[in-house]
Amino acid sequence: MPKYENIEVQLVGMDGNAFSILGRVMDAMKKAGLSQTEIDEFIKEATSDNYDNLLMTVAKWVNVS
Repeated sequence: MPKYENIEVQLVGMDGNAFSILGRVMDAMKKAGLSQTEIDEFIKEATSDNYDNLLMTVAKWVNVS
């Protein structure tokens, strides 16, 4: 279960660029009303390693479709 199961982000069929993925997730988080502190924590974790880490972190924080 993701941390914010009420937030859904579509990745399938979308641009797989890391910056594009981060942007979509950040937009969804902002629309859901998350604080900037929480979003910054997500960004720090998601960008702390490689592309696989980014994808795993996204799935850990939000629902991915």
